[in-house]
Amino acid sequence: MTLSRRLCALVVSILALAGVAGAKSQSPPADKPLIQIAILLDTSSSMNGLINQARTQLWTVVNEFARTKQSGQAPMLQVAVYEYGNSGLVAGEGYIRQVLPLTDDLDAVSEKLFALTTNGGDEYCGQVIDAATKGLGWSDSAKVYKAIFIAGNEPFTQGPVSYQASCAAAIAKGIIVNTIHCGPAAAGESTGWSDGAKLADGRAMNIDQDKAVVAVVAPQDGEITRLSQELNKTYVAYGREGKEAAERQVAQDALAAAPAATAAGAPVQRAVSKANAQYQNARWDLVDASKDKNFDLEKVDEKDLPEHMRSMKPEERKAYVAEQAKKRGEIQAQINELNEARVKFVAAKQKEAAATDTLDAAMLTAVREQLAKKEFEVEKN
Repeated sequence: MTLSRRLCALVVSILALAGVAGAKSQSPPADKPLIQIAILLDTSSSMNGLINQARTQLWTVVNEFARTKQSGQAPMLQVAVYEYGNSGLVAGEGYIRQVLPLTDDLDAVSEKLFALTTNGGDEYCGQVIDAATKGLGWSDSAKVYKAIFIAGNEPFTQGPVSYQASCAAAIAKGIIVNTIHCGPAAAGESTGWSDGAKLADGRAMNIDQDKAVVAVVAPQDGEITRLSQELNKTYVAYGREGKEAAERQVAQDALAAAPAATAAGAPVQRAVSKANAQYQNARWDLVDASKDKNFDLEKVDEKDLPEHMRSMKPEERKAYVAEQAKKRGEIQAQINELNEARVKFVAAKQKEAAATDTLDAAMLTAVREQLAKKEFEVEKN
């Protein structure tokens, strides 16, 4: 897989991390590390390939961040998404829309990404960077990794807001701006994309957004995907969001299993994500909610419990949730063990494919270097 293809995968994948307008996000505990990413996606007519890569590669990028730790702790990941350059958006607002604010709801993120459509328009990079810098709940902590990834193919110089001013304002808040020009490197260099990244301590990258991502098929894939379905059975939906969120989880499994997504390895990558810390659903799942030492199951209104738990005694409810937590841990351990073998198999296959793994490693290095500056460590495969 070329750097261009994996790059788009990174960008748009992270994109996908984003989700649904109004998606809720938990505030991380004061002592928990945090990664905040904003993806600014050009949704003009020429960007169908970019969105398709986002849809198929979301979970690959989630897994990259799942392998990071700061002071020995896995971080909370929050992602925001904006679309820009779409004629269907409001002209007076610069053809810009906040798809969702910073959120840790990854299923909601995936759902919204699949709902994006393209339409010709004017792409105002400086204005959308300005909107994301000012319009999101960025942390004030110097230890938080904060980054904007903006992807598009028109000149970076367009629009009423100077990209020089917006990039300077971003880095003044500690927000790195990484630019992904969808086209030849020379064009990105001459139209301001490289300069925008330099101004905000970011990386300037160039991709071919129309390349199809094709994953290496490994012997472990089938079992990992099957176990992903078994994980769903351990979720105990509760509250007003429960039923809808549980249905969303199943729906995103199905979207990841569509032919194009399967060819790109999405079902396996999603399964691995579900087996790790970044995928958590305490808002609607009693198992995840119970991990919080301040959560009291006995205080959950009976009407908010799933029907089969309402007749249980308090101690029976706790035992039931604990049993599901145990089952989930066992399944997650199986997925991660299988994935370790899978990673080795894939690495060997990619090594046989000449230059592809070197370019792939170069793409990942961009983010790893930036994370290192915030004292994050990325586990090696």
